[in-house]
Amino acid sequence: MWIEELWRYPVKSMAGEALPEVALDADGLFGDRIRQVRDPSGRILTARTRPALLGHRAVLDPSRGVLVDGRPWDADPVAAEVASAAGPGARIVAAPADERFDILPLLVATDGAIAALRLDRRRFRPNILVGGVEGLAERAWEGRTLRMGECLVAARDLRGRCVMTTFDPDSLAQDLGVLRRIVRELDGVLGLNCSVLRGGTLRRGDVVELVDAASVDPGEPAAPRPSG
Repeated sequence: MWIEELWRYPVKSMAGEALPEVALDADGLFGDRIRQVRDPSGRILTARTRPALLGHRAVLDPSRGVLVDGRPWDADPVAAEVASAAGPGARIVAAPADERFDILPLLVATDGAIAALRLDRRRFRPNILVGGVEGLAERAWEGRTLRMGECLVAARDLRGRCVMTTFDPDSLAQDLGVLRRIVRELDGVLGLNCSVLRGGTLRRGDVVELVDAASVDPGEPAAPRPSG
């Protein structure tokens, strides 16, 4: 098995960026979900109820600033488009460290499970897509440890999927039949909620293997984020 794709989503619920390599620490991928959209009362808004957010793409520029559709995240035109997508007064803000993720810092998906549904992998918004996985083998990975290159990742449990999977990542057209299929064919779950046991640098093509957690020494704490 190997790392087939790496994905980062600098703004929660917006489209993200595919990466050749990325730093990993206990808080997940460097730059992932470091901004989020909130309404005037401070409530987090996501694509579950504001799917138009998926039509905007967030990336990090070379200086590690967040860009939305190629412009600084706090630029006036971006603010106007975010309000149009998520409602009057909605704005992008820095994400508090303890509110960046819905569950755990990493979502790992496998090519075998996605192929079983014959759907665009982007609907499932993985951070790490593992290639070379036979069928639904990921369903036996709960509680297991994955060695990914120099990193160690703990697979806690299978991810229950939500309405966000029903939106086409390009057209944003909704097909509720997608979620019905996930429920009917996969009991509503696909991918794995994961935490980081040992950080480092993840690279596309890194070997991935299942290891016995009891026999693994995580060593030093997950590598710190790069400064800046």
